[in-house]
Amino acid sequence: MDAPTTPRGSTPARSRLIARIMDDAVTVPGTRIGIGLDSVIGLVPGVGDLAGSAISGIVVYDAVQARVPVPTLARMGWNILLDALLGLVPVAGDLADVAHRASRKNVRLLEAAVAQHPDAGPPTAGYLAAALGLVVLPLVLAVVVGVVVLVLLVRAVL
Repeated sequence: MDAPTTPRGSTPARSRLIARIMDDAVTVPGTRIGIGLDSVIGLVPGVGDLAGSAISGIVVYDAVQARVPVPTLARMGWNILLDALLGLVPVAGDLADVAHRASRKNVRLLEAAVAQHPDAGPPTAGYLAAALGLVVLPLVLAVVVGVVVLVLLVRAVL
């Protein structure tokens, strides 16, 4: 039997790849702890967390395409926002970011939602409006937080 070709059929490979790159690209030798691009780019104040949030947002976009329930999209948005907020705390925030793994959590939420609701109907206007808000809002908040951090850094240096 052929694999389904619709987004509802399985978690998009792109989401899994993004979660691996962002959260588990390299394993710390002698441990089972993975470090990903999110942890590395998060070291750049403001810009790193913004870039990480934007890349992690692709998983949420895939979830919208798969028409996962709105509450699941809200949890996914919260994971991205929390990831950005953790990244604001120097050093300790970056360590917490390694433990949080927003992209991996969001892929699990996506997989569970697709498994529970494999035959979601076509999206309604209300779903699309809620999804748009839940995808855009965390990214906008991450941009605002990133800009504020950059402004504060520039003021502190000058």
